[in-house]
Amino acid sequence: MIAEELINHMIPPLKMKDDAHKALLWMEELRSNELPVVDNEHFKGILTEEMILEENDIDKFVADFELENELCKVSRSSHLYDVLKVAADQEAKMVGVNDDDGKYMGVITVQDTVTAFAQSAAVQIPGSVLVISLNSLDYSLAEIARLVEENNAKILSSSVKEDEFDSAMLRLTLKINQLDLTAIIATLERFEYRIVAHFQEAKVEDGQKERIDMLLKFFDI
Repeated sequence: MIAEELINHMIPPLKMKDDAHKALLWMEELRSNELPVVDNEHFKGILTEEMILEENDIDKFVADFELENELCKVSRSSHLYDVLKVAADQEAKMVGVNDDDGKYMGVITVQDTVTAFAQSAAVQIPGSVLVISLNSLDYSLAEIARLVEENNAKILSSSVKEDEFDSAMLRLTLKINQLDLTAIIATLERFEYRIVAHFQEAKVEDGQKERIDMLLKFFDI
């Protein structure tokens, strides 16, 4: 899923000439505490309710505020994961979307992005979660995928990040389309992969599947 498909068309952008009173009215109507700001078809950042209340002047123009998250924007073809990364890096709740000419198309909310991700096949398909710790020099997803597939399983999604305690190490989190990981874990350990954690279902039940999905969110898959 790409950014263009995630745009929330219910959220209108403010213009620089709009005043704080209008901004507050729109925020109340939309039940949002922030709105995007556009000038000459270009994304300029985010105006928040907190910023307006701190100034205590509803006649002040949007142009008079020091907007937040001016760099929190992506291109129309950016992947869902890129949208989430930009939002996380900027600590933002909204991400602007530009067309191929750099002009504003709309805004994506982090909430909409998480919802879209939760509906993706990688999350919806029953399976299990496996977390592996390995040296960054030894990382090869192709090799790990081969070992997983030897056990008649498939990797549905993967996420890799640097170990916060050791920059030379990586932590790889996998969603696998198999409920029982016993054979897969044995195979990986035979090839000296260190399994940090795993979660598997005894059978596919709604409550258990929800626990797996929550674990996926925790590991940022």
